[in-house]
Amino acid sequence: MKTLYTDLSIKFRIGDTTFSALNIIYEQFQRQIPKHSHGLNSYEIHYISKGRGTAVIDGTIYHIEPNTLYITGPNVEHEQYPDLNDPMTEYCFYLKIKKNRTPHRDQESFPFLDRFENTYFWYGTDSQDIYTPMQQIFFELEHEYSGYITQVETLLQQCIVKIVRNYENQQQSLVHFAPSNLVDSKYILVEECFLYEYRDITLLKLSERLGLSTRQTERFLKENYDMTFLQKKTEAKMSMAAVLLADSNNSITKVSDELGYSSLEHFSHAFKKYYGITARNFRKKQGDDSAV
Repeated sequence: MKTLYTDLSIKFRIGDTTFSALNIIYEQFQRQIPKHSHGLNSYEIHYISKGRGTAVIDGTIYHIEPNTLYITGPNVEHEQYPDLNDPMTEYCFYLKIKKNRTPHRDQESFPFLDRFENTYFWYGTDSQDIYTPMQQIFFELEHEYSGYITQVETLLQQCIVKIVRNYENQQQSLVHFAPSNLVDSKYILVEECFLYEYRDITLLKLSERLGLSTRQTERFLKENYDMTFLQKKTEAKMSMAAVLLADSNNSITKVSDELGYSSLEHFSHAFKKYYGITARNFRKKQGDDSAV
């Protein structure tokens, strides 16, 4: 039993390094794999999902059983012997790496990749559930559903992460996400204010939170949402009105009060102007004809 993908151009990038997956193999061994090694910048990932056997790596004997993970890097000699009474089933990925001249913005990857690239041999019991992404890779390659190329690339990256986490035994990263920039932070502030404070938010309150003048706040809203403050607030209140009216326990009067309108007539006028339909008829279309 063997499934082999060897003629596909599968590449993915982490940081300043490009990985090429030259062989992706799933096999149950009924034969010995003779001694061999791989060249510079080459790494072979072996994961045993079932069965048992023996690996001889640089002259040392290692016992293989389910959930064994071992990695052989450049010039590491290795051979495998299956237990013919319970032959091992292996996922094996052969990767070639290449450094890119153009640096990548993802700084977290550099110390992370150093650990992978400088570990030429590792053997142990997998503690990171590498089986799940490996199994999914073969599913994606077999079915070729929409987006499968992106999925395979992403799953291979997950495998690299899980391998290094096995090396490090849950060591925390020394590099973390950078804080968001000021513009992105302003987006979040604006959207949270209108999402949760649609009733009481004012232009002055929003401006103070953004650290802008009222004129600058109006300009920010126009440039990024193509709306004035009043238009954005109306949008937020009308969106919530639709949610509240969908609940038959809320009368139209109660919805008007909840949204902070001074009267039912004021709310009804605003609702019809925004949706082109009265609140009562809107509710009828939702299948409910509750009383005012």
